[in-house]
Amino acid sequence: MENTCLFCRILGGEIPATVVHRTETTLAFRDIDPKAPSHVLVIPVAHHANVIELAADPAAAADVLATAAKVAELEGLTDGFRVIFNTGEHGGQEVHHVHAHVVGGAPLGPMLAGR
Repeated sequence: MENTCLFCRILGGEIPATVVHRTETTLAFRDIDPKAPSHVLVIPVAHHANVIELAADPAAAADVLATAAKVAELEGLTDGFRVIFNTGEHGGQEVHHVHAHVVGGAPLGPMLAGR
């Protein structure tokens, strides 16, 4: 656990979060600035800075995706949803602990704004 990492601090209970689902290897919690009616972040318990590092740990990657699917089920996203990973500055990554955004609950519009 990195003591300067926001998500590691959430995992450690130092910063509160609204937990949606938890497993031994993942944590899913509500985004504090939701972009859709349902917007949940899924993080691995093990710190991986980005999706490239997560891909080097196939078990953790699988756990994150399985938790994302469970979140979609729990949120009732039967009409569809997106699972988004932002990586790097150009990818819009703001917290450098890999996380999947599970968003849905309404039509989401075009994939990229302004394109």
